[in-house]
Amino acid sequence: MSLMGNIRPTYIKRVAIELVQNYPEQFSGDFQHNKEMVSKLTDVRSITMRNRIAGYVTRYRTHYEA
Repeated sequence: MSLMGNIRPTYIKRVAIELVQNYPEQFSGDFQHNKEMVSKLTDVRSITMRNRIAGYVTRYRTHYEA
């Protein structure tokens, strides 16, 4: 069993980090809230992509900005 984490495409990371840097007060550690904000602030049409970006935003906020 491997203990490595998920590997995400650069696109997801880039969009998520840009969103957090441009709108830091809009995001929190809550995935549901972040999902709504990603929908409002981007033109991502795919629900899967929106969820992946929101998930990375949530992880980024809780782990890297602690």
